[in-house]
Order: sequence, then structure tokens, then C-alpha cells
Amino acid sequence: MNTGAARKSGFPPVVDTETRVLILGSLPGEASLAARQYYGHPRNAFWRLMESVLETPLVPLDYDERLAALLARGVGLWDVIGEAERSGSLDAAIRDPSANDLLSLVGALPALRVVAFNGGTSAKLGTRLLAPAANRLALLPLPSSSPAHAALSFEQKAQAWSALRGGLG
Repeated sequence: MNTGAARKSGFPPVVDTETRVLILGSLPGEASLAARQYYGHPRNAFWRLMESVLETPLVPLDYDERLAALLARGVGLWDVIGEAERSGSLDAAIRDPSANDLLSLVGALPALRVVAFNGGTSAKLGTRLLAPAANRLALLPLPSSSPAHAALSFEQKAQAWSALRGGLG
């Protein structure tokens, strides 16, 4: 069914063999796709939340340095959805999604302990896709870092995201 929405594709995973925590979003929004960067919307709280988790500056860094800092601390990034039709950036507008091969990725990461889901859409789809690996991984739903998710304050989100520290130790 053609809804008139453009088909959007995400980015490749940012991981290495030392990745202990994998953070999965749903599908990059318009600003991220335009910037060709994970969490590229200036009001998305992801980088500030990760500063809080890692207790190290990330926001002042350029994008490649941010990714390198995450990898150096054992944090990887990807999305549950590889491509989908969507008008705008809201997860509610996602239609006809094609999932990324999460099981193959997590199987190739020997140090992986925790898969965290950035938001409800990611958690709903990702938990189902990763069910076969749930016996060896902690699956952790987190409140969305998106500016569209305004039900929680930054401080409340940061408190929830602090649970990631357990997987990095």
C-alpha cells in the first residue's frame, strides 16, 4: 500500500568487538537523515543523556569524535528498523517497516551484555526480534530521547538512562 510517504533507510551499526551495551533506536528522523548522523536533531537529548551516563563530555565534540567516545566506552548504536515509509519524523507515522537483522549483529558481538531500546517503538519491535537472545542479554527499555517525547523531564530521562552504567562496568 502506497501512503505517499517516502521510504526512509537508516544507518549502518556503530559497533566493534568490545561493544558491551548496544542502544537501538527505531529509525532516524528527518534531521538525523539530513545530517547523516545518529541523533542529529539539535533538540534530541541523546548526546546529553549519554554524557550523564558516561560522565564525560560528548556534546562539544564533532560527530566522529562522539562515536569514537561511545565505542571507547563499550557503547554501540543501531536501529531496530532498517527502512520504512514515513512522513516526517514521528514513530507513529512509520508504515511498512523492514527490521534490521538484530540477531545476527548481537551474535557477532562477543562482549555484549545489554541491549537498550531508545523509546517505545524500538522496545516493542526490538524485544520481539531479540527474544531468542534474551537468555544471554539484558533487554532494557528506556524513555525516548526524542524532543517529541515530552512526558518526562530531562532529569527523569537521565535517571532512567543511568541504568546503562551497570552494563558498562
